Amino acid sequence: VQLLESGGGLVQPGGSLRLSCAASEFTFSYYIMKWYRQAPGKGRELVASITSNGGSTNYADSVKGRFTISRDNAKNTVHLQMKSLKPEDTAVYYCAAEFSLITYWGQGTQVTVSS
Repeated sequence: VQLLESGGGLVQPGGSLRLSCAASEFTFSYYIMKWYRQAPGKGRELVASITSNGGSTNYADSVKGRFTISRDNAKNTVHLQMKSLKPEDTAVYYCAAEFSLITYWGQGTQVTVSS
């Protein structure tokens, strides 16, 4: 099982980034996909989630209207489009795949929002 995040980096406040998570070695289309983040000294926070067929999404209040989660089951990928980034969005972002009692995690990608 592998979840490989990419797309992180350094961006100025107000900028945009698109994170991607490529999944392999499991039946991706069965799984709810989520993006979490963890800022230094803080706990892991759920940012966004999307149902297995992509029909429903949910967002943390802190990112509503700025972040969009999407998935492509044909390509086994999930994305997080982030706009109007703020310094408080700085964190390591993780994708996670959840099905019943099973959760798979990626290794994380660093997002730094700073001028």
